[in-house]
Parts: sequence; C-alpha cells; structure tokens
Amino acid sequence: MQLTIASDETMAKQAKQLIERVQLEETGTLPKNEILNIITTIAVYKFSTLSREEVEAMLGLTLEQTRVYQEAKAEGREEMLRAAIPLLLKTGMSVEQIAQQLNVDVEAVRLAAQQST
Repeated sequence: MQLTIASDETMAKQAKQLIERVQLEETGTLPKNEILNIITTIAVYKFSTLSREEVEAMLGLTLEQTRVYQEAKAEGREEMLRAAIPLLLKTGMSVEQIAQQLNVDVEAVRLAAQQST
C-alpha cells in the first residue's frame, strides 16, 4: 500500500527492493509471481509516462512476463485484428483465409467482421 502513495523516487527504490526481496526469499501466502505482478502493476500505473524499457531498468526486471504486459499485448492484438480484418475482407479474402493467415479462429474473424459493420 505504501507504494501507491510514495513519491516517485521513493516508490522506485522501494519497488526494486521489494522485487529483489521477493526473488530471494520464500513467500508464505502468495506465490512469488503474484507478488511481482502486484508490484509491477503499481509501478506501471505510477510511471505511465515512462516507456516499458525505462520501467524495466528502474525495477531491474523484464515486464514481458507480467500480467499487465500480457493484457496490454492481447489488447493490442485485438485492436490490430479489428482494424485489419475489414481491410482484408475488402480485398476479397474469405473469412477462412483470413483466419488461416492471421492464425486466429474463424469465429474471431467473423466477430471482428460483424463489429466493423
């Protein structure tokens, strides 16, 4: 809880210390990855103006394995599909061809096509 109200500089130091501590020590109640997800999520929201690389350097870890990163990546992929599918349909590709080329379910292509109309 202290991380959410700490100054930026203090929060960065405390978050890094907590991450190092979690990685070294045995946790009692929550799995390590859950604790790391909580810390990194707070940091990402607190430092929303920083790039992913800057937050990673500040915390001393890679964010690609965190839930917040995976969710953002999935949202980005969904946005890309919503934009690309109508364009591919206009070129004459079938729903099945698009699904195969984009490596997604046919139903996902149909849904994106319906949402674009």
